[in-house]
Amino acid sequence: MRYKSIKILSIFLVLIIMAISAVLPGSAVSYSNDVKTQSDSILLVNMDSGQVVFEKDADSKRYPASTTKIMTYIIAVENIDDLENTRIPIKQSVLDVLEGTGSSLANVANHVGKTMSAIDLLYSMMVPSGNDAAVVLADYVGNGNTGNFVKMMNEKAKKLGCENTHFENPDGLHNSNHYTTARDLYKITSYALTLPKFSEISDTCTYYCEDEEYPLITTNYLIDQNRGGDYYYMYAKGVKTGTTNEAGRCLVTTASADGYSYIAVLLHAPYKEGEIEDYGTMTDAADLFRWALTSLELDTVATSSMPVCEEKVNLAWGRKSVQLTPEKNLSAIVPKNYNKDNIITEYDVPESVDAPLEKGTVVGKATIYYKEDGSDTKQVLASVNLVSSEKIERSGILYVFNVIGTVIQSYWFIILIGIIILIVLLYFIISKINNHRGRKKRKVKNYRNF
Repeated sequence: MRYKSIKILSIFLVLIIMAISAVLPGSAVSYSNDVKTQSDSILLVNMDSGQVVFEKDADSKRYPASTTKIMTYIIAVENIDDLENTRIPIKQSVLDVLEGTGSSLANVANHVGKTMSAIDLLYSMMVPSGNDAAVVLADYVGNGNTGNFVKMMNEKAKKLGCENTHFENPDGLHNSNHYTTARDLYKITSYALTLPKFSEISDTCTYYCEDEEYPLITTNYLIDQNRGGDYYYMYAKGVKTGTTNEAGRCLVTTASADGYSYIAVLLHAPYKEGEIEDYGTMTDAADLFRWALTSLELDTVATSSMPVCEEKVNLAWGRKSVQLTPEKNLSAIVPKNYNKDNIITEYDVPESVDAPLEKGTVVGKATIYYKEDGSDTKQVLASVNLVSSEKIERSGILYVFNVIGTVIQSYWFIILIGIIILIVLLYFIISKINNHRGRKKRKVKNYRNF
């Protein structure tokens, strides 16, 4: 029963996320800042509104490394009935696939021949980034076939609207056909954050599995106050790290402060084992969070009481136009103390509309842009319907005249008039011919009488 409930909930959440994605206030805005980033692909999104506030090469395909496990978590949770009480057998044959790969491990091998709870395996996969836990979960959910599990991962990615993502394994080990983008990984993570236990597990720094003497330790220094050192950022939470030579440093994380929340996806920061060991993704994330939390704010960029334009109205007695206003108040994340001239509104409306119009009738659409000082580029902040600001009655007399005029100007009316004219002409010609013949007959008759 719980499994069916989770399946229904997951479908519902997918629909919600896709619907929200379709009406995001702005999907292309990227505010300039002074942060010197090391990651090659970045997406920073306000979690409250879904608005992108900064991006850098967010649609380029990148190797995701262990951030792959966010999708692995999704598939596992949606297909395991009871996370707390489901016992999963630990088989040596499953763990053997990782031999010689240099995988990060969570000591799952200590339980070979026994079982582990699904919840312990999820912690083992997400906290220390255990590839061993990932393959055990994939084998279990895939009914002994990891390929089945990977197929489910790819199907889920498509359902979430990921356009440039393909998985080849559940752990993130390098494969040239295993890739995603910062934007796709944002979609995946946004969905995962709605699932049971995800936030709790991904934000855990230390965890003890059943019958284990030593704890699992997070790989995310950004959230670990005890071990994070200079990388620790007090407002950060979760989500997942990832590292391979080919993928570089990768990170998905969130931060909240002063009523604002942001999610950052950072891929392909410099890394080479034994040579470049810095965590550039964590430095980038913390610096971007500081910038966003101190330099950006939510502000109203359009109000339903402020007219945007006037629209010509037909068929209204004594009224030539009506003012159009935004359908609703519209807010967006913008730089603090921005110049009001930075906000540009452009509208798309027909040349005219016919009365009657009810107040609130949708007539057109307005697009709100942000244009930074000194820039020629307009970035879309939001779009909103434009509606009639008042009720406009239709004049019956003008309507009748309009109908008559429309009929007169119609194609079929012209044809009909042409046919009538042709009939009249034919009638006139025939009448003339008949009259001429009649006169001739009268002349002949008169002649004979004479």
